[in-house]
Amino acid sequence: MKVLVTGASGQLGRDVVLLLKKEGHSVLACTRDQMDITDQSKVNDVIVSFGPEVVIHCAAYTAVDAAETDMDGAYRVNAVGTRNVAVASEKVGAKLIYISTDYVFDGASVTPYQEYDNTNPQSVYGKSKRAGELLVQTLSSRWFIVRTSWVYGLYGNNFVKTMLKLGQEKPKLQVVHDQKGSPTYTVDLAKFLLDLMADEKYGIYHASNIGSCTWYEFTQAIFEEAQAIAGLSIQAKLEPCTTEQFPRPAPRPRNSVMDHLSIRTNGFLDLRPWREGLKSFLISKCKDE
Repeated sequence: MKVLVTGASGQLGRDVVLLLKKEGHSVLACTRDQMDITDQSKVNDVIVSFGPEVVIHCAAYTAVDAAETDMDGAYRVNAVGTRNVAVASEKVGAKLIYISTDYVFDGASVTPYQEYDNTNPQSVYGKSKRAGELLVQTLSSRWFIVRTSWVYGLYGNNFVKTMLKLGQEKPKLQVVHDQKGSPTYTVDLAKFLLDLMADEKYGIYHASNIGSCTWYEFTQAIFEEAQAIAGLSIQAKLEPCTTEQFPRPAPRPRNSVMDHLSIRTNGFLDLRPWREGLKSFLISKCKDE
């Protein structure tokens, strides 16, 4: 298939492009330099000239805290940019896969969020991503919205890499223990996106590695697996703390665990458990180094 990927230099985009090429698809990997999604005429030119059958829209403004003081920037990319991609994709009759986030929910639920639950984003980032969802649903006739959470991979900066670095440098580390979610390895998410694009079971999907943990529990697992797999010397003493002890400009969902109702009811293969994904990441990271 002919597939165009936006945000191709990001941590998810890079793994999506690598997997697509490995599977023999014809890929146009678009970075910001090649196609600024906020420039409507440029987006039209690139998408219409390539004529993709599928557009996987990974490009996003993801600086959660910066968005609180840069509302226009966040909406320019996540809403206006997504509109531009949706309109151009519709012109060429392409399926559109939009990558969204757990931040569209307020985190107040005591149970995992299902795809059809009401959204209630609390941060500028979450609101701008929800705006993107609405534009996709309004402007595209063949759309998938894929909400994911706690994403990490080999490329770019992420929580796992930060914790590995700090664990080797700091004598003590405090990590939040009252926010719960599901870590998601980019390679596993990319595989799911390839399954999705081959089908016509359009709609909203929640896709993360199976299971849940707090950031503190995730860090515990990172340290345990890094020591077992890579023989890393972790010196930091890990301590749990509360959200209030670690104030950030943008509010974080306390519970961002998502139920994979659409994956089950549409007969797709679910992502593997999060700890298995973490092990695979660490093995790949060792080989990469």
